[in-house]
Amino acid sequence: MELTTHLIRKSFPLLTELELQNEIVECSTLRAFDANETLMDYGDYIRHVPLMIEGSIKVLRQSDDGNELFLYYLNGGDTCAMAFTCCMMRRKSEIRTITEEASQVIFIPLQKMEDWMGQYRSWREFVMTSYNNRFEELFSALDNIAFLKMDERLLRYLASKSRSLGQKMLNTTHQEIARELNASREAVSRLLKKLERKQLLRLGRNKIELLLEPEALENWSRD
Repeated sequence: MELTTHLIRKSFPLLTELELQNEIVECSTLRAFDANETLMDYGDYIRHVPLMIEGSIKVLRQSDDGNELFLYYLNGGDTCAMAFTCCMMRRKSEIRTITEEASQVIFIPLQKMEDWMGQYRSWREFVMTSYNNRFEELFSALDNIAFLKMDERLLRYLASKSRSLGQKMLNTTHQEIARELNASREAVSRLLKKLERKQLLRLGRNKIELLLEPEALENWSRD
């Protein structure tokens, strides 16, 4: 895949200024990643901001006791507001980002990102829209922890994963789900078997097939 202004317009329709599109092509790097690759890790200094062209990336946060918690997914057209914050404030990363599938990502240098905030209106709007979207997802993650029962959290997690990947067959393990929900593997396995008995999903070896669309699964969790 080649980085062109056409690709920028197609992937990021908010970035409407042609001069900005040309600058992105000139100064940025387009990289391809396989599934299960780490782009950013805890303690890294972030010197480039990622813009997703295609694929799926999960964003995780680590607690003081070393446990990880799933926050949200990034897909084509997205960027990571938490990476923006760490980059702008020259702070070490407080998140880990891992590809869920093969992904294409543009990396914007820190200096350009700062320059564009004052230079291009569409870039400012893109950044603020990204902040708004990510904060809504963070609030949703907090609400899930604070107010939902474990089976409801599990259903919403599976629905989010399915929506991000665009498929109902999820290649994952009970241990991975438990780690990202900060729950015990035994509790997750018990709930998955309960959901299978309710014919909401089908369990296999290191995979889970959802029998409902993500929206229907989320609606079921609210009933």
